[in-house]
Amino acid sequence: MTTAAVIVGTTTWGTTLGIILARKGVPVTILARTPEEADRLNQHRENRRLLPGIWFPDSLTVDSDVEKTVGGADLVVLAVPSDHFRSNIQSIVEHLTPETTVVSASKGLEAPDGKRMSQVMEEELPPEMHQGICVLSGPNLAKEIAEEKPSATVVAGRNPDRTALVQDTLMSPIFRVYTSDDVTGVELGGTLKNIIALGAGIADGMDMGQNSKSTLITRGLAEMTRLGTAAGAQYLTFAGLAGLGDLVATCYSPLSRNRFTGEQLAQGRTWPEIKKIMVNVVEGVNTTGAALAMARRLNVEMPIAQVTYRILFEDLPPREAMVELMSRPAQSEW
Repeated sequence: MTTAAVIVGTTTWGTTLGIILARKGVPVTILARTPEEADRLNQHRENRRLLPGIWFPDSLTVDSDVEKTVGGADLVVLAVPSDHFRSNIQSIVEHLTPETTVVSASKGLEAPDGKRMSQVMEEELPPEMHQGICVLSGPNLAKEIAEEKPSATVVAGRNPDRTALVQDTLMSPIFRVYTSDDVTGVELGGTLKNIIALGAGIADGMDMGQNSKSTLITRGLAEMTRLGTAAGAQYLTFAGLAGLGDLVATCYSPLSRNRFTGEQLAQGRTWPEIKKIMVNVVEGVNTTGAALAMARRLNVEMPIAQVTYRILFEDLPPREAMVELMSRPAQSEW
């Protein structure tokens, strides 16, 4: 087991990952943005804004000093929004070594080109550090895991020794960790499902029923798989925890920010209006445009993502979107 771990980001997921490690007795530090934020979290011993009532174990501390926090860490996990991922990796790179295992726990694509977070790390980290890059994804609603409800996830990387390190460090009786060598598939499963969850929320908000929602989820999984395999991912990854598992959790849970946003869109609110009331980032919104840019490059058809984008950014009424999807030319399922 690793002897020192750092979580970059005081997000809901970042805080939860820190708590998971600390409950195992791993010395872990969460890297905060400012000294004031670090002091507040250390004093309260909980993240009152995002995870109220979930107390920090004794081995969890919060600090804003990058050199002190990151220097010497065996494991560094970045749990920050995708649009801030590059700046965060840039802020810590000089304190990393080839022996550091660096994990992306972010579920998004970098706009506007649709780069995955592992690709961003490969661009920002020197080549000798690339073997230490891993990604983490699965049906991981943070609040449930923080409340010690059983869950599972997948860690993927190029180097089996590094993925085994992450697996051993995070594994606990309530958090089961599987390994994979399909970095592309694990990342895209966790990212693209957010687009489909927006659509599932729209279906719920329009009271379209379970037949409609099940159809949308299943055809959404087909879109995810088409784009993923065109990008080099393994087909079966999308049938696993990082694909179907995460998709189901995000499309059905009331804790899902993407599903909630879809519901609000169906009720006539615009994305700028919804954004004002959100505490956390809704990754599916930016991901939709980035995924479509990737799909155009790879010549992949994504009708659900396309109409979702138009609802978000071009004021397409949700009912018109439903009619468009249902009126597409007849074809074989496979």
